[in-house]
Amino acid sequence: MTQNDQNLSAPISCADFQERLPDLFASGSNGVPDDLTLQHHLDTCENCANLVRDLQYIADQARMLLEPAEEEPSPGVWANIQSKLSAELAIPELPLTPKLQTD
Repeated sequence: MTQNDQNLSAPISCADFQERLPDLFASGSNGVPDDLTLQHHLDTCENCANLVRDLQYIADQARMLLEPAEEEPSPGVWANIQSKLSAELAIPELPLTPKLQTD
């Protein structure tokens, strides 16, 4: 029996694997298990592998939302937005319903 075989316990179900997913992501491992039983399940179960891949993508996207922007828009962008808004505010509002002509 090899060292890896000794570290593997009985196979786990998808439900058991998925129950432990929050701990995997909370530990900072981004869904990559240290536990050989979990890793073996991940290597052999396409559904759980897809789930972990999707969760990794979501976690990465969420992390990007929290990062500061690398570049700020140029002052010209803000000036253009302001001029467009000013132009829109200068247009008189049209009535919501057309007036009926009475002859």
